[in-house]
Amino acid sequence: MQHNEKLVELLSDLVRINNDRIEGYQKAIAQTDDADLKALFQRMVDESRTYVDQLNQERVQFGSDIETGTTASGKIYRTWMDVKATFTGSNRHAILASCEYGEDAAQRAYEEALASDAPMPYSVRELIANQKGALRRSHDTIKTYRDMEKVG
Repeated sequence: MQHNEKLVELLSDLVRINNDRIEGYQKAIAQTDDADLKALFQRMVDESRTYVDQLNQERVQFGSDIETGTTASGKIYRTWMDVKATFTGSNRHAILASCEYGEDAAQRAYEEALASDAPMPYSVRELIANQKGALRRSHDTIKTYRDMEKVG
């Protein structure tokens, strides 16, 4: 049973970082008037909602409740709480740089989960690895947008 508790906590951490990501991108949507960024950020919100659902399905299979918290009440990262401090007007570069910082935090959380000594079924490890890969692509998209703003 203790093995399952470790795995459930690990899944909770990933749910929380995705919930942070959702909140961060919702703040970013509210802070920009640019339609392209709003659409991009909404895609990131939808992506994390899907991941939260998938991770919570795994938690339920291990006999746990659905996780709804964020890392502000957890232990991984408080990254997105700093996002709002970055927003000054419609500074695209600052918004995107802050979002990239949050994406870096998500990558670290997933790396820690995959490196964990918590025993996990192959299907759970595969789910986490697949989500990490998709989040990496999202990170790279945010970085590309940010780099275009530096040049422009």
